Amino acid sequence: MAASTRRQPTNGAVKITASETVERHAATVDATADASAADLSHQIRLAASRIRPHIVETPLLPSPALSERTGAHIFLKLENRQHTGSFKLRGATNRLLSLTAEERARGVVTASTGNHALAVARAAAQLQITATIYLPEDASPRKIEKLKAFPVALRRVPGDALNAEISAREAAVQSGRLFISPYNDPHIIAGQGTIAVELLHQQPDLDAVFVTVGGGGLMGGIAGYLKASEPAVQTNGCQPENSAVMLASVRAGRIVETESLPTLSDGSAGGIEAQTVTFDLCQRHVDHWLTVSEDEIAAAMRLIYHEIGECIEGAAGVAVASLLKMGNRVAGKRLAVVICGGNVDTDTWQQVLEQRKLGE
Repeated sequence: MAASTRRQPTNGAVKITASETVERHAATVDATADASAADLSHQIRLAASRIRPHIVETPLLPSPALSERTGAHIFLKLENRQHTGSFKLRGATNRLLSLTAEERARGVVTASTGNHALAVARAAAQLQITATIYLPEDASPRKIEKLKAFPVALRRVPGDALNAEISAREAAVQSGRLFISPYNDPHIIAGQGTIAVELLHQQPDLDAVFVTVGGGGLMGGIAGYLKASEPAVQTNGCQPENSAVMLASVRAGRIVETESLPTLSDGSAGGIEAQTVTFDLCQRHVDHWLTVSEDEIAAAMRLIYHEIGECIEGAAGVAVASLLKMGNRVAGKRLAVVICGGNVDTDTWQQVLEQRKLGE
């Protein structure tokens, strides 16, 4: 602070200037943010210990192909090798392990057609908790078959995914059960953030991470932990051009509704809840944002397949494509790309390999 501008009034009280008031308010805001980040970091460390028996510590492998293209040292965090094929199991497991005895006895409800549903189904089965999953009537038969492998109740709902979620929330309220959100839940965020704990253990000298952002649970957890533990690590939020709702919201300073077009990154596509706790995390902790085209996503998916034989989903391709978009601007850096999942439909994968447009 600059030299003091206080003066002693006649009554002996100390008067504070307007500039000092502003500085003190800013310091209070910063301190509150720091405390919040420290608490999230603590919750993530607790989650890492809590879920360890139920998940895989996924490998962090070097990528010679990406390293050669960028001049950087690139590592891939392979969450596609997680149980259920995506990072979602971390958050779902942490959420269910955090239930009270009464909540466990009543069971849980969720709505999803993808990785979140599989994660809740597996975690519930492992922990012997009753779960009901609501699905839109046009849900992929292949995904429904995967869900049928677990002892969960499936409910088909006319209409789209939003109708399924509305029905699930209504059922949860009526039955007194807990609705498990895919991202708008501190326990879910803490579970996803355990990826950052592993990253720093596996590669302590990271300069930056590239993470795909949908509802923000994955990035909120990873960025929240990194900024509390290693604030110099740059966090890059990656979204498809066809559905960059969180980026539009961050730019607007509030959650907004924007049109989403079809995208290979279906796992990150669509709107976000009006009061989601992930918005503030993304707004405060994401250093840089990138968006990529459908052609760039498909090319990234093919590159990973040809390099290491891994079939990755479109959302994972977004993070790889975003890194490639940086080109040699990241030369010499140590970077991690989170491969968030590998659950891609057969038809979609064939389109990617044959370099056909989505829906052709």
